[in-house]
Amino acid sequence: MAIEIRKVIRYQETALIEGGKAAEKQLTLFAAAAVITNPWAGRGFVEDLGPEIREAGPILGQLLTDAVLDMTGGGDAVEAYGKAAIVGLDGEVEHASALIHTLHFGNIYRTAVSAQSYLSFTNTRGPANAPIMIPLMDKHDAGRRSHYLTISFAINDAPAANEVVVALGASIGGRPHHRIGDRYKDLEELGHDSNKPAG
Repeated sequence: MAIEIRKVIRYQETALIEGGKAAEKQLTLFAAAAVITNPWAGRGFVEDLGPEIREAGPILGQLLTDAVLDMTGGGDAVEAYGKAAIVGLDGEVEHASALIHTLHFGNIYRTAVSAQSYLSFTNTRGPANAPIMIPLMDKHDAGRRSHYLTISFAINDAPAANEVVVALGASIGGRPHHRIGDRYKDLEELGHDSNKPAG
């Protein structure tokens, strides 16, 4: 089954003022999204999602990575990154998950921006114009709270009931005026080893 892409959307916003104070360093958020026909729609319960994952993952990963890099000016400029998928009402959340939780998809983006952190994510189900939420974290340092960000936008006609929206997000910059510190300070204050997981 060939992947059917109905359209590609690019999103960008730049924060100039936050909390009534001009940003010393502007935060710019970027997203690229593809609206595709759900490859499992209308087929009942499909046990093996693998063939479609292997076909769609590299195509979507390359398409959306290229779009993000075109907007940001290249992988070196990207500071934080993330991914998301939202499946239409006739699909399963598993269908949204299948398209983004695969190395066939994510590794293309991760490699292009030379990242070390895992890609934060959301996978949800909803109607057309449902909010697409892409959580971001620093591509090298998962504890850098200044880059805990969320891109939020919507596509007025997607996803249709038999579609999936797949998206990648990026930031140049972190939250303006961030002042809550990084998680390592908390770990130190609480007496935890920063190299060990903490609740």
